[in-house]
Amino acid sequence: MRFADKVAIVTGGGQGIGETYAKSLAEQGARVVVADLNTEQAARVAKEIESAGGAALAVRVDVSDPESALAMGAAAEEAFGGVDYLVNNAAIYGGMQIESLLKVDLDYYQKFMAVNMNGALHCTRAVYRSMRRRGGGVVVNQSSTAAWMAGGFYSIAKAAINSLTVNLAAEMGWMNIRVNAIAPGPTDTAATRSVVGDMVDPLVNELIIKRIGTPQDHVGALHFLLSDEASWVTAQILAVDGGHIVRL
Repeated sequence: MRFADKVAIVTGGGQGIGETYAKSLAEQGARVVVADLNTEQAARVAKEIESAGGAALAVRVDVSDPESALAMGAAAEEAFGGVDYLVNNAAIYGGMQIESLLKVDLDYYQKFMAVNMNGALHCTRAVYRSMRRRGGGVVVNQSSTAAWMAGGFYSIAKAAINSLTVNLAAEMGWMNIRVNAIAPGPTDTAATRSVVGDMVDPLVNELIIKRIGTPQDHVGALHFLLSDEASWVTAQILAVDGGHIVRL
C-alpha cells in the first residue's frame, strides 16, 4: 500500500486517464477525491473505488472557477483532514473544437484557456496551504506531447502547463512541495478517439513503439512522481509517449 494514509485529489477523475489515476491511487491505499465537472461520472468512479474496498469522495469542480477549486480543497479537508497529492488532469479535450488560431471563436478560446491553462493554477492555489500544514506534498500536472508541436491553442495550453510546472516548483520548493508533469503521447481514450477520429493509425506510425498508449501506461509515471522515490525530482516534464516527440 504505497500511498497509505495519503489524500489525493484527481481532477477530471470521472473518465479517461483521470479515472485510471484515481483508481490506481486508491488501490495503493490513498483516500481519493474524484473531482470532475461531470458529477455523475465522478460519483460512479468514487462508488467503484469504495466497492473495491477503497476510500473516495466525489466532488464537483469547475477548475476554471477559483471559488469552485477552493470548495474542492475544502471538501477534501473536511472529509479526509487535508491534501497530500494533487493531480491536475482536468481539461477540455474530448469533443474540443478543431480550429485555427486565426479563426477560433474568441469566447471559446478564452474558456478553453481558463480550463486547460489556468485550471491547474487555481487548483494548486486551493490546496497548497493544506499540503504545507502536512509537511509537504506533490503536484502532478497533465501536459501532452502537443506542448512541443504546432497544434494550435491546445498546444499553447500544454506548453503553458509545462512552464507553470517549472514556476510552481520554484515557488513551492521551500514548502517541501514538489511539482512535476506527465506528457502523454497518443492514448486510447474515448476523448482521444473523438478528437483524432480515423487518424489513429497515422499517429501510431509516428511512434517508436508502434502502438497507441493506454491509460494504464501512465500510472507508473504518476506513482513514481508522487512517491518518496522521486523526493529529489521537481520541475520536470516526463514524456510517456512511445517515443512520440522524437518523430523518427
